[in-house]
Amino acid sequence: MKLNANYIKPFRNKYVLAGIAFFVLLLVNERNSIFDQLEYRKDLKEAQQKFEYYQTEIQKVKKEKEELFGNKKNLEKFAREKYLMKADNEDVFVMIEEE
Repeated sequence: MKLNANYIKPFRNKYVLAGIAFFVLLLVNERNSIFDQLEYRKDLKEAQQKFEYYQTEIQKVKKEKEELFGNKKNLEKFAREKYLMKADNEDVFVMIEEE
């Protein structure tokens, strides 16, 4: 199949060739290539998701903190359950289930 001369004629213009070369350079340039831009966009979305996750976790921790330090009984309960603390006249037995 023979190529039509009308299709080849625009590519002989030096400005069109320079424009195509510039476009190709933009596609494969090291630092600002389209591939890198797509990777940066993916990283940005992941960072935004992590940010939202940590914001919700911060809110949960703040709520737990308010509940914990809001009442002396809650603080004592937390210390006994989480850190196995005890009073001086008590003994603590820890039961561990073995499978």
